[in-house]
Parts: sequence; structure tokens; C-alpha cells
Amino acid sequence: MFIHQEDPIAAIASAPGRGAVGMVRVSGQGLAPLARILTGRDLVPRVASYGPFLDLNGQAIDRGLALFFPAPHSFTGEDVLELQAHGGPVVLQLLLQRCLQAAAQIEPQTGRPVLAFLRPAQPGEFTQRAFLNDKIDLAQAEAIADLIDASTETAARSAARSLSGEFSQEIQALLELLIRLRMLIEATLDFPEEDIDFIEQADARGQLERLQQRLASVMQRAQQGAILREGIKVVIAGQPNAGKSSLLNALAGAELAIVTPIAGTTRDKVSQLIQIEGVPLHVVDTAGLRDPQEPGVDEVEKIGIARAWAEIGTADAVLFLHDLPRHQGQDESARVYRTADEAIAQLLARQLPAATPVLQVWNKMDSAAPGAHEQALQISAKTGQGLAELRSELLRIAGWQSQPEGVFMARQRHVQALHAVQAQLHLAQAQLRSSAPALDLLAEDLRQAQTALSQITGEFTPDDLLGEIFSKFCIGK
Repeated sequence: MFIHQEDPIAAIASAPGRGAVGMVRVSGQGLAPLARILTGRDLVPRVASYGPFLDLNGQAIDRGLALFFPAPHSFTGEDVLELQAHGGPVVLQLLLQRCLQAAAQIEPQTGRPVLAFLRPAQPGEFTQRAFLNDKIDLAQAEAIADLIDASTETAARSAARSLSGEFSQEIQALLELLIRLRMLIEATLDFPEEDIDFIEQADARGQLERLQQRLASVMQRAQQGAILREGIKVVIAGQPNAGKSSLLNALAGAELAIVTPIAGTTRDKVSQLIQIEGVPLHVVDTAGLRDPQEPGVDEVEKIGIARAWAEIGTADAVLFLHDLPRHQGQDESARVYRTADEAIAQLLARQLPAATPVLQVWNKMDSAAPGAHEQALQISAKTGQGLAELRSELLRIAGWQSQPEGVFMARQRHVQALHAVQAQLHLAQAQLRSSAPALDLLAEDLRQAQTALSQITGEFTPDDLLGEIFSKFCIGK
């Protein structure tokens, strides 16, 4: 959590670097005197005013737009002053320093600083104040960061949907259903002699089933949103010259990795973010996998092979690429190749978690004889054959279900909270189905479900979690 939350804060709120327009933002209580000193005039609330921004001597640092939003009708719920100037880093730094300098000036009438304790804002502190002042909930606050960081158009639209409150409204609807059921059970505890009849007459089982159905719908959309936000890490693995680098280039639509017929060309990982139907995929090309003790494997390639296995260990999915023509061969080199592929498959099975999918892909179908592995996923990284089917399969193993218009942006912590709610409701359902339900345990299951659900919007959230969330924002937001 941030300290001294009552202090006024200031920061450059536009992106680093040069630009046509930049902005300095100030938030706190009683900003009108500061605005008057900086602009030389009284600002009309929520009306853009063009003019100079004045230094200590009354000279113009720059000319631009000043906007004043009195509390509580502002982003943070406090007074907010925004100075929009030319976007040069020196100009913006001068404006920020002038804000801090003007705040420390002593007013002759009062003998006090114009704005005591004004300080530079920490990352995410403006958004955190909006959350603490009930202007937005925690899910909406996170959606601001997700909208800024969105890597695809679909992700941006989903983040905007969450920022508008669609996700929060779904959570609130679930909370209302849950609280209504809790009230019923808690009231029943006061009349133990009538508990079973009371529960049946109030259709507690039906209420719980409807709550679970709605929860399942929200979970499905949230899981899709988490995929949009996080994407998945796909590592391309296989023997040297299987076409891994060619496949990365084909998926990315650019010549990112060097491709040669020489074994061991790729010595280190090459990563690229691609998108398929708006879903971000972090695709990693790695060094060819072979026994480091083989003749011709130098020290640099050994390091590359070790790094390839390290990347495979952190993958969400592994694309195991096979050289189809070499598998079809009948000579000794083909037998050695097949044996090496089997050894890699065994190592993958031992080293990867059971939940990590391994997608078997057969490359170079343009050079292969017909008939082999007809039921398998065959591609040609060279000609593009089979790439559409590969992209569809990658979306499938990512868990994507192609419904971007109904998806709101969500995070893994949201999905985990919803799973916790689901688990508690299953326990509650088991109690209700028993011949003699323990209503005190049932009430506790529902209470824990409500606590888990409330953590999504921040009604019950540990302080250390808030600090972690907001510290990842950029300064100025």
C-alpha cells in the first residue's frame, strides 16, 4: 500500500519520450490556489482554458490547455488539475518541477504553503485513489492497466468492456443472489424446529442451482478474458533442421530467425508475439534438441540446447515439430532420426507437467511421400500448407472459444477467486442434498463464497494485494 495517501500528488501522465502533446496531472484537496499561480487566472471547472503556464518569474514555460476538476467530480474523487502542453520531455519536467515549486510557495495572507506536502506520485497512485474514493472498483482499476497493455484489438475491446463495469456488474449480480441465499439460511438458523420445511418452501436448492449456473457462465467468460490478457507461451521444439525457425517465420509473417540447412544454426531462443483471432501467443523458437555428446556439438550449441529445455519447462504448450520426409526414410539415418525423436518424446513426458499439452506437428509435407501420418497434423512451413489448421489447433489448446463480443478482460486472480466460489458452492450443495443438512456449515460455506467473490471487486482485499496490483501501473495513472 502507498503511504501518506492524504498528500497531494503530481506526475507526468503521458508516455515517456517526445510527442506532440504531453500532460502533467495533480490530484489532492484544495488545488484552486495552485492552479491560479500556475496559469495566472481562475479556471472554470471542467472547461478547457488555453494560456501560458508560468514560471517563478511570471514567464511562460509553455502555452497549452489547463483543466480543473473539483472534487468529487473527478477521476480520483479529489481536486484534479491537468496541464496539457507540448510533449517534449524537458518541457514536461519543467512543468512538474514548477508544480512542486509553486506548492511550496508561502501565501502572504496565511503564512502557509500554497499546497503543503505535494509530492511526486508513485506508480498507479492516481488510479488507487480513484479506487479508495469509490470512483471505480478493483476490477475496473485493473482494467485500466489492461487497456494500456493490450496487445491485440480484441484484448483492448474486452478491457474497455471491463472498465465500463460489465464484469463488475456480473460479479455484483452473483453477490446479490448469494447474499439472498445467505439471508435465508441465516434466518433458518434462528428457527431450528422448522429448518427443513422452511428451506424447501423457500426453494433454497433451486436458488443455489441458479446461482451455480450463473457462476458457470461468468467463469467461462472470465477464463476467456484471462486468455486474452495473458495469452499462452508456445515453445517450438524438435531436432535440428526440422523447420522450427521456418515455422516461427511463417507464423509471424516475418523473417525473424535465420534459416539454413546447417544443423545447430539456432543457438539461442527467438521469441515473437503473434495473434490469432485476437488471442496473443508468445511463440519461442529454440535450438535443435539432440544429445550434447554427439560429435560436432560445440560448447555454444550445448548452451543453446540447455536453454531450449529450460524454455520448454516454462511453456504453456509445446509444439513438437517432426521432419516428415526424414521419418519416411528407410536408410540408417532415418532410423537414427526416428530413435532420436522417440528419446525427445520420452524426455518431454518426464519433464513436463501432465497438464502441459504437447502438439505433434509433421513439417515439410510438400516434400513428403503421400500416405504417412495421414491422420496427424501436417504442415509445410515453406509453402504455408496446413498453417490454418495449426493456428486453429493452437487456439484450441489455449482454451479459446471464439466469442470476443461476450468476453470481458479478467486476470488469473479473478479466475482463481471464481474457482474458490465454485468449490464453496459445491460444498453447500452437498449439505442441501443431505437428509439432515448442517445449516451452520452451510452458512459458513456461503459466507466463504461471498468473501472470495468480493475480493474480485475489492470489497474484501488484503492490503498487500492492493500494493502489488497498483505498483505495476505506470506513473501518472
